[in-house]
Amino acid sequence: MAYATDVSTLTVSDENASDDDRLVTAARPDTSATMANTTFAGGAARNVIVTTTGTGDNAKTNTITGTDVFGNALTEVITSTGSAEAVAGTKLFLTVTSVVSSAQFAANIKVGSGTLCAQAIGGGARIRLKGMSIVSGGTAGTISFFNGTPDSGTALFTARTIGTANDTVDRTIPAEGILFGSGMSVSYTLDHADMMTFFFT
Repeated sequence: MAYATDVSTLTVSDENASDDDRLVTAARPDTSATMANTTFAGGAARNVIVTTTGTGDNAKTNTITGTDVFGNALTEVITSTGSAEAVAGTKLFLTVTSVVSSAQFAANIKVGSGTLCAQAIGGGARIRLKGMSIVSGGTAGTISFFNGTPDSGTALFTARTIGTANDTVDRTIPAEGILFGSGMSVSYTLDHADMMTFFFT
C-alpha cells in the first residue's frame, strides 16, 4: 500500500571552519573593499569577523552589508577596539555584498567568517515543525529555534546537544507540531552540531 505525506524534510550540515579572510583578503580600503567572496563555504549564514594588523585603529569601523537567512537586507557596523585584533560581529549573514571602512586602517585588514551559523528552514514560509534529528558535534552546546530570523525574530525554544561526536538525538513533536508563523530559522555554534534534519509541514 502506498502512503502519501505532506511532511517535508531539510538536512543542515555546515562543518567548515571559520575563515578569517573569506570575504576580504589583506587590504587597506579607505572606502569599499574588494570582495574575494560574497557567500560562505558551507552555504549557511555566518557571523562576520574583522581582523586588524596595525596599531592606532581604535574606533574605526567597517559596515557590513548583505542579506539575512531569508534574503532580507541586513547591515552591521563592526568597530575595532584595539590594535592587531579580531572583532566578531553578532549578526548572521547569508550573503555579504559590501564592506565599507570608515577610514583607512594603519595596516592590512581581513574580513571573514566566524563560528556562529544559521539556516532558514522552509524558505521563510509559515511552517509547523513536526520533529528533528540532531547529530551532535564534539562540543556540547545549544541550538536556538526562531520564529523569523535570528536577527529580528523571536526564539521559541532551545535544544541542547550532547557533546559526544556523532551521537544522535531524535525528537517527535506531538499534536500539530510547533507553529512558526513568520518562518523558521535555527542558529548554532560550529561543532555543537554536525548535522540536523528537520521534519515540517
